[in-house]
Amino acid sequence: MSTYRNGGLFCLLALLWGTAFVAIKAGLAYVPPVLFAAVRYDVAAAIMLVYAAAVTDNWRPRTRADWIAVGINGLLVIGAYNAFLFVGQAGVTSAVAAILVATNPILATAFSRVALPDERLASLGIAGLCCGFVGVGVVAQPASAALFASDVDSQLLIVGAAASVALGSVLVGRIDDGMSGEGTTAWACLIGAAVLHATTLATPGQSLTRAQWTGEVLFAVGYLGVLASAVGYFVYFDLLDRLGPIEINLISYVTPIPAAVFGWLVLNEAIGVVTVAGFTLIAGGFALLKREALREEFASVRRLLPSEHDRR
Repeated sequence: MSTYRNGGLFCLLALLWGTAFVAIKAGLAYVPPVLFAAVRYDVAAAIMLVYAAAVTDNWRPRTRADWIAVGINGLLVIGAYNAFLFVGQAGVTSAVAAILVATNPILATAFSRVALPDERLASLGIAGLCCGFVGVGVVAQPASAALFASDVDSQLLIVGAAASVALGSVLVGRIDDGMSGEGTTAWACLIGAAVLHATTLATPGQSLTRAQWTGEVLFAVGYLGVLASAVGYFVYFDLLDRLGPIEINLISYVTPIPAAVFGWLVLNEAIGVVTVAGFTLIAGGFALLKREALREEFASVRRLLPSEHDRR
């Protein structure tokens, strides 16, 4: 029963985070991007702080390490990631945005090798890195005549968003803080929202006067803040405890599917064969990088499944 429960929650999380790209794209027609991201995390931070205080004792930062961890998460994983993503997604489809964000685990591996130079990649690991980056190039299709076109700029911003999350996760992984995951995420949402609001004050064109608070926008903010962020993180932490970090990382390679489907249904966005090929290369690069961990995960899953003898 737990296997079906985990599978159902995994699919739910992929649906919530995949359709979030569609909600972002829809709301960007009415609200400046950085302001839109800030309001999303105003809502998410309020819900997550109440939840963290209710379910865990270690939800408040008390030590220097705690504050460094929530600061890095707030600045890079929430603030910079969403600023880059929301601005960048104005120029690409929901599916392309989700695919480019899926480079996060590959970029995290690259950053970890820089931070820990004594750890060397084997030949297949190097091939995985190269495969992932080639996949980004295929998705972006940066023709020499259009290197400075707006869609290429948007794609670079979204890769920057993935790089922000990757760098933040590598840096936080080196910090021994005592907070719960729920508490760290809640405070990161709060700090990230503050960073995003500060960015709106320093960036032309991001003021409240430029926003149109239509019913569609309010629905998008509610969906992103409550379902994609708060409920999404609830599900994420539950699965993280049950599945571990390797299996939960695979969510990055499933979210482009609902992003593409709902982008087509809701926003009439098309996705081409070349984009699918690029995504396949990115997913293949991840599989090469994490081949040993994936082999162990699949072996553990097979041990949980009933054998042919048991079915008889």
